[in-house]
Parts: sequence; structure tokens; C-alpha cells
Amino acid sequence: MRFQTDLIPARLIRRYKRFLADCRLDDGREITAHVANPGSMLGLADPDQRIWLEPNDDPKRKLNWAWRLVDHGGGHFTGVDTGVPNRMLRGVLAAGGVAPLAAYDTVRPEVKYGGNSRIDFLLSGPALPDAYVEVKSVTLSRRPGLAEFPDSVTARGAKHLAELSAMVAAGHRAVMFYLVQRTDCASVTLARDLDPGYARAFEAAQAAGVEVLAYDCAISPEGVTLRAPLPFHPG
Repeated sequence: MRFQTDLIPARLIRRYKRFLADCRLDDGREITAHVANPGSMLGLADPDQRIWLEPNDDPKRKLNWAWRLVDHGGGHFTGVDTGVPNRMLRGVLAAGGVAPLAAYDTVRPEVKYGGNSRIDFLLSGPALPDAYVEVKSVTLSRRPGLAEFPDSVTARGAKHLAELSAMVAAGHRAVMFYLVQRTDCASVTLARDLDPGYARAFEAAQAAGVEVLAYDCAISPEGVTLRAPLPFHPG
């Protein structure tokens, strides 16, 4: 998935109100960018952090800039837009690009299910049980090479795990898909210390038959593409 416009490098001044960030462009201008990420962004929002912004001239948008990437140097990036995984994966899933799910020929996004929730993707195919796929963007890394989820307490995430378990009990297939939006990690685990409740919900979901997939991405200022499976160790 390519970004719609060329990204512009900048330095982060501060992130605030979750969805706003003041930034300094290389020409010295200070601007405010939209942050499409409701999480804590732990380790990603330090002042003076090198970042990449996407400009736009859409009159329907309140801000003309959106924060897309953190630049860690050495060619490594983290994608901070939590909407990217779903936008990218929709096409990948439809093309059969995720091997464990390649047999499905119909991909429907944002389908209502469970307790007033929407599943990210509902997959269906001839003579196959429906597959309910919930996608989580993984951006936290506190140890070199190891990605962690979540980066803060997420009652909503625990709720999704319980709803996936209910789909398995009803005879369907359910998949928790962890998409690592970092290029510097080789495996994934749970951040149990940050949210013990989510870890317990994950264990219950696995015991109920919910499947787990983890993949990483190739990320650059040009775009984001799905790369390869990663080992997942619950810890």
C-alpha cells in the first residue's frame, strides 16, 4: 500500500490530546498534524523524534498534515497510523496473500457481530467455516528485536478476544491477527506487565480455539506492505 502523497520529514515537538501532534518541518515551520492512533504510543512520541508526515489539501479535513511514521534511523521505521493494517490487509486477504487464510474467496470488512462490535474482516468460502479475523496494530518494543502488545490497558481488546471465543463455540473459525508495524522486530509477545487482564483474556481465547497469526511489514516513506510471518510467544 503506497501513501497517497509523498511523505515529508519532520521533528516531533509534542503529542497531545491523543490525536494531535505539534511538529517542526525541516524548513523551520511549525505545524499541527493529525495522529491516527488512540493508544499510548509508548516509546514513539518522545520530543525531537524524527518522524514522517503526509501532507494533504483535502478541504474536508481539519488538518493538512498526518503523522505516518517514526524514523528510528538505520533504515528502520514504525508505522503509527492504526488504520493502515486494515487498509493494507483487505487487498492482501482478497488476493490470498495470507497463506493460512488463502482458501477464502470473499472478504467483508467491518461486519457487525458479538456484543455491539464489528469484526475487522469476515472471510467466507465454499465448504469452509466462516473466519472472523480481528487485526491489532503492534508498535511497542522495549527490548531489541521483540514486539509487544498491547502498549496500554485495553478493555476493548479483551472484549474482542471473548467475542472471538464465542464465534469458535458457535462453530466458526476465529483469528487474532497481530500486525507488527515495525521493521526492527523478529518476534512478538504479550506485554503482560502493562495489561495483565488482556493476557488472561488471551489465554482463555487460545484455550477456546482462537487462532493466532503474527506478521511484520516492509515500511518506508513510500508505503507499507505485508512481509512475512513472525513467531508469537505469549510469554
